[in-house]
Amino acid sequence: MMDVTAEYFAVFREQTGQETETLSTDASTAGELYSEMATRHGFVDSMARCKVAINGELAKWDTPLAEGDVVLFFPPVAGG
Repeated sequence: MMDVTAEYFAVFREQTGQETETLSTDASTAGELYSEMATRHGFVDSMARCKVAINGELAKWDTPLAEGDVVLFFPPVAGG
């Protein structure tokens, strides 16, 4: 179990009702944390359509997490 901070952008912020939350998790990767948050907050977008940053750097979903990491979830962005 480790403590990390999850930050939410755009629709994820709307779905959670908050910009950030600190939580204790057993997730060992960014993807596992996303799955945990998707279950907790009802996210419907798949990881394949979203992006993640850890400590201010874009990361892959299989990036290991460490105690104190700040993980930012980006939903799909429509463009044109």
